[in-house]
Amino acid sequence: MNFTDNPVYVLTILSLAIVLGVYMAKTQFGKKFSAALIIILLTAVLANLRLIPSASNSIDLYKIIFKYIAPISIFYLLLNINLTSIKQAGFPMVGLFLIGSLATTAGILLSWLVLSPQNVLGEDGKVIAGMLTGTYTGGSLNFNAVALEYDFQEKGILYAGTIAVDNVITTLWVMITLALPTLLSLIWKGKKKSKVKNVTSNSTYEKEECVNFNSLIWLIFLGFTAYFVSDVISKFLTQIPSILILSTIGIALAQTKFMSTKKGSRQLGLYLVYLFCAVIGAYCELSAVSELKEIGIILFQFTSLAVLLHGVTITLIGGFLYSDWEMIAIVSQANIGGASTAIALAETFNRKELILPSILVGTLGNALGSYLGFFVVHLL
Repeated sequence: MNFTDNPVYVLTILSLAIVLGVYMAKTQFGKKFSAALIIILLTAVLANLRLIPSASNSIDLYKIIFKYIAPISIFYLLLNINLTSIKQAGFPMVGLFLIGSLATTAGILLSWLVLSPQNVLGEDGKVIAGMLTGTYTGGSLNFNAVALEYDFQEKGILYAGTIAVDNVITTLWVMITLALPTLLSLIWKGKKKSKVKNVTSNSTYEKEECVNFNSLIWLIFLGFTAYFVSDVISKFLTQIPSILILSTIGIALAQTKFMSTKKGSRQLGLYLVYLFCAVIGAYCELSAVSELKEIGIILFQFTSLAVLLHGVTITLIGGFLYSDWEMIAIVSQANIGGASTAIALAETFNRKELILPSILVGTLGNALGSYLGFFVVHLL
């Protein structure tokens, strides 16, 4: 056996790529990209240099990560969702976020009808539409949940291309939402700041999780158990994706008092997601890059139109219902970019009272994203 096929060697290299990716994402240049995308790019380079196995000479380790590790990582990330705390965000934020989520779904469907991406993407188009619905409602965990159900992660270069387009669109939307309140206040007069409940900062969302041994042993046990249970249930309920069953178990467990005492699920889930991304990068072979020429264009057009339709919808409805362009921009960003970019907007607009609500509605998006994503796939 060639040493590059040794699973321990490969795990060492993948782990090193994660370390480098996380640290590079903190640099001035790296901040323009996500840690996940940097990790994908690093392992893609390594795979094409034949330093680790690629898609054409895949090893069992990759299949194990795809089949077991990636779904369990989503389960761990969902353990942070406390649905009862979402009410603290206040009705205006939650209401607007739900409108934005429906606008995202409608935007994807209308963009599909207008551009017919299936003519270029084939059957992959439906899966991509579901992945984008998931990520523009919740985030990357919903993106991956839909991808895993249809083994889309094995299409390395197309998967990476979709992530790249998503990153570009998200960056552009940050710029647009930054300018939106100023521009709209000139056109649509008489808008004032909405009264949003000022949530105190003693929430667990703002505290660093302290991983301890007791929590770790329970998390590992629950991760494997939830995966096994969801796999068994999916054999009886064949119409329901197993990843959706696993997600539901995760969300249900997150509401229990028992889980509130277990710390470290986010860190554990995030590390496993990065490991999954590292394998995605290994599947990105240069020989497949030529396929992305026409595909890249339609991906960009399809995603851009969907996000634009989301923006128009949430702006018009939000404008009539509420009198706060800054809040509308922040909620829209919570949909498209996630809680982190929404917080950045709240800081920029000096709306401190909207920081924690942004996190809370982002959590709601994580809970809803996979369901809406699978809904779109089945509808198309």
